[in-house]
Amino acid sequence: MTNSSVPAQTEAAEDQQPRAIVAGHGSFATGLISAVQQITGRGEAFVAMSNQGLSGEDIETRLRAAATDLGVKVFFTDLPAGSATLAVRRIMRDEHDVVLVTGANLAALLEFVFHPDVPAADAARTAADKGRASMVVHGAG
Repeated sequence: MTNSSVPAQTEAAEDQQPRAIVAGHGSFATGLISAVQQITGRGEAFVAMSNQGLSGEDIETRLRAAATDLGVKVFFTDLPAGSATLAVRRIMRDEHDVVLVTGANLAALLEFVFHPDVPAADAARTAADKGRASMVVHGAG
């Protein structure tokens, strides 16, 4: 797990603690967080985790530890039935205030960081709506 490796660009951003964990396959999480950082300078709102080389149990252990250490209750994952999502769902059995957004995309993460004063769970729900609305098919019929 890593925080965005790009330094914060504003004084306010430097004081911001992570509000959510982004987890998925390969470089999914670090790629999205890098894009958020480039666009907004607020990449530190997220912590990235890749499932690469990890068992389902390892993923759950790492996600649970990160959430506990950081006080984070919001998770964004790549696939609805992916290993990171399944791990978070197991965490949710014990932690009833956890919010999980699956199918995360750049539009969703941008929406989330633009609402730092809104409770993280509410910002996650709004982010999911924005992410869903950003999916558009153009052309060929």
